[in-house]
Amino acid sequence: MDCAGRAEAAAEQLRLYRRDPDGWRGCRSTGEVAVSWRPSAEFAGNLYKGEGVLPASPQSVWECIKPVAGGLRTKWDQNVKDFEVIEAISDTVSICRTTTPSACMRIISPREFVDVVVMKQYEDGTMLSAATNVEHPLCPPQPNFVRGFNYPCGCFCIPVPGEPNRTELLTFFQTDLGGYLPQTVVDSFFPSSISGFYSNLTKAVKCHDTN
Repeated sequence: MDCAGRAEAAAEQLRLYRRDPDGWRGCRSTGEVAVSWRPSAEFAGNLYKGEGVLPASPQSVWECIKPVAGGLRTKWDQNVKDFEVIEAISDTVSICRTTTPSACMRIISPREFVDVVVMKQYEDGTMLSAATNVEHPLCPPQPNFVRGFNYPCGCFCIPVPGEPNRTELLTFFQTDLGGYLPQTVVDSFFPSSISGFYSNLTKAVKCHDTN
């Protein structure tokens, strides 16, 4: 399957996750997000779901999270150190490299991910960013990073009917961090990371709307 086909398949997989209520188990809840998980069908790990409503319009939320060169994600997301577009396949599909800083008191060393990413907008105003791992000749594994692998993952920005300044954000994270990490570290990292994602994004969209 070519890269664009892999991106489309990832987007379709996210739509299936969105419609499938079975098997989710809650693992963390804050004022901003409810996090749940179930075993992944893609790898020997978990699929995580985040559900929350942000105090901003879908367009403002999208501006903060959309996966584009020079985007805002690196400014507010503590788990994204650098984001670069390696190859633009079309206006909506690209190959991207993301690096992350160390985490969990440096138990998790810096990671790098190479993904094909697709952006979509639907008739109801929902915007989707979906991604999955891919190999690319311009992105061999780099020294000082452990190569991780994202399986179908991404974000839905969903309008809230009658409330133009609120957005439902539905996220799916499905990541093999690679390396040799204790499972207990991995299992504690993701719920904490996802709640931090929503907290930092909430601050970012408030700041974006006041600028």
